[in-house]
Amino acid sequence: MSERILDRLAVDIGGTFTDVALDHGGQLVTTKTLTTPARPIEGVLNGIRAVIEMAEIAPNQIGTIIHGTTLASNALIERKGAKTGFITTEGFRDILEIAYERRYDQYDLMIDKPEMLVRRDHCWTVNERIDADGKVITALDEESVRAVAEQILENGIESIAVCLLHSYLTASHERRVREILQEVCPDISVTISADVCPEIREYDRACTTIGNAYIKPLMASYLEDLSGAITAEGIESSLFIMTSGGGMTTLDTAIRAPIRLVESGPSGGAILACQVAEQCGADKVVAFDMGGTTAKLCLLENYKPHRSRQFEIARAARFIKGSGLPVRIPVIEMIEIGAGGGSIARIDSLGRIAVGPDSASSDPGPVCYGKGGGKPTVTDSDLILGYLDPDNFAEGKFRLDRDSAEAVVAEQIGAPLGFDATVAAYGISQLVDESMANAARVHAAEWGQEVAGGTLIATGGNGPLHASRIADKTDIDRIIIPCAPGVGSAIGFLSAPVSYEIIRSLYCRLSSFDASLVSRLIAEMETEARDIVRAGNNDDALNEKRVAFMRYDGQGHELEVIVPEGPITAETGEILRQNFEEMYLDMFGRLVPGVDIEIINWAFVAATMTTPPAKALIPANTNPAKPSGKTRIYSRKDEQMIEVETFNRADLSTGDRVEGPALIAESQTTTLVARSFQAVIDSAGNIVMNRIG
Repeated sequence: MSERILDRLAVDIGGTFTDVALDHGGQLVTTKTLTTPARPIEGVLNGIRAVIEMAEIAPNQIGTIIHGTTLASNALIERKGAKTGFITTEGFRDILEIAYERRYDQYDLMIDKPEMLVRRDHCWTVNERIDADGKVITALDEESVRAVAEQILENGIESIAVCLLHSYLTASHERRVREILQEVCPDISVTISADVCPEIREYDRACTTIGNAYIKPLMASYLEDLSGAITAEGIESSLFIMTSGGGMTTLDTAIRAPIRLVESGPSGGAILACQVAEQCGADKVVAFDMGGTTAKLCLLENYKPHRSRQFEIARAARFIKGSGLPVRIPVIEMIEIGAGGGSIARIDSLGRIAVGPDSASSDPGPVCYGKGGGKPTVTDSDLILGYLDPDNFAEGKFRLDRDSAEAVVAEQIGAPLGFDATVAAYGISQLVDESMANAARVHAAEWGQEVAGGTLIATGGNGPLHASRIADKTDIDRIIIPCAPGVGSAIGFLSAPVSYEIIRSLYCRLSSFDASLVSRLIAEMETEARDIVRAGNNDDALNEKRVAFMRYDGQGHELEVIVPEGPITAETGEILRQNFEEMYLDMFGRLVPGVDIEIINWAFVAATMTTPPAKALIPANTNPAKPSGKTRIYSRKDEQMIEVETFNRADLSTGDRVEGPALIAESQTTTLVARSFQAVIDSAGNIVMNRIG
């Protein structure tokens, strides 16, 4: 008798909706439920119960649950974490205040520094010292640790971050500090930098450790409660948590290092976009995910997202690099702006329309939800412009109130500007579209690229509705809307690998490359990463990658150079030199003669194997699709509401063609086919829109 194959389920909690996707034997079952901010677990359980009922399965048929959440990032942004303290080496108490010893905007005399997660009077020092080679200069004074522990208790501290000088090389002092704190303060959570960020660069390491300590009690409580609630539903499944780097990890690892979860939700949309890009052969792609609260954009190359190993939280100036608190974690590189369906519109002090970044979220939600919202939003404007069907929004769970939306938009936006509700709504819509288009252009420029002539892959509840308008503003020629785009992040979770990345510092120069020392470090990293990955998946086959972070002596930034497979030998150092010089020459056009090359950090990545998607094809001969009805939408060209055809996506099949302007409706979102585009259904069920004329 063959073993029963259990289903996989994914949950993504957004600011407005909680998305759930169930892979039931290859059949996809999805739903959207309103997020419950006061108790997010309720929204998760509501969604899980809904898909179980829709799929007509028993709870114990679910074998794996994959979860992504914005709870960690929200806690950091909104400053809703634990009361946190900081311990460092004597003489370095002000490392957080000094930071990089520079201003992120040198010409702003009234500059705002990022708000610290730890108050200065909650920063303490202990007597110890380790040098840059990892040798103990001054042994740890345990009495100084106990004295600090007493102050921690007196100040009501809930979580402690410990970051001692050069502990990335020798962690014995940090570990002993943790032991003493757990002995004297058993109820206080302790995070040491050697566990979450064993890397060079003291300020970055301290911020990462503090960030982890700040959200650890909250995330541990939430994840443990979620695990218990799922079990209480009769679901005896493995629970995995999405990380910011686009992989999933075990519950225990997520509880220990929740700082790796700060961008876990948005990573799902990028993962799905990578699959769709490979499926459709699109090599120059902007992944665009617009939900109810934010919009996320990510560049893809060779079917992979751009990645980074540093991320800034809580920027004082939203789009200025260096204005936030740095955390060194693997992340998918993306830009996120406050431009979602719930983004609130207003008239600013200069008499202009402004939208976001604040959102009506799910409670009370946009005015048209009828739940007490009193401020105009992007969703209200889309409804007024005719893009949304008030009777079939969010799977028809509730009816949208167009009259209330028109009244609020007319009063708060139209009246001050002398516009009626329709023109005011169009202004809101145009502004939010231009904000997203500009973000795409700027993000691409930062990577030395341009988006014009490329492909836009749109997901999220609002992504397909705004995609063609953004494409028009950025000269993008092709748009792809995958199946069930409204829950795109959750679907992306279903195909994410179990993975873990470890980065550690070990300084060496190629002129004195110590193969035995490097070999020992990489072996330790391999063992740790493989153990974490195999705790969530017993498959023997793993994708593995080793990376060296290299630079010329004295430079401030490194290049990521692949370490060749096989044993680490003296020859490995020469291969690394060749690879570095090839990469440097390709990037900068010249080498730097007579200067030694140094390696700062080493990384090891282990991940389970994934299966490439089947290719999607568009038939040579296409056929006009049969409309399901007609509706009226606002046309800027005609300066009035015009009649357009509507199509039900469920009724469309491979080769069906839709000419813009038109609307393609489905249960969780609506796709606007602009006048400048023609849409065709490909063999995988994607809506592929190509520019015409």
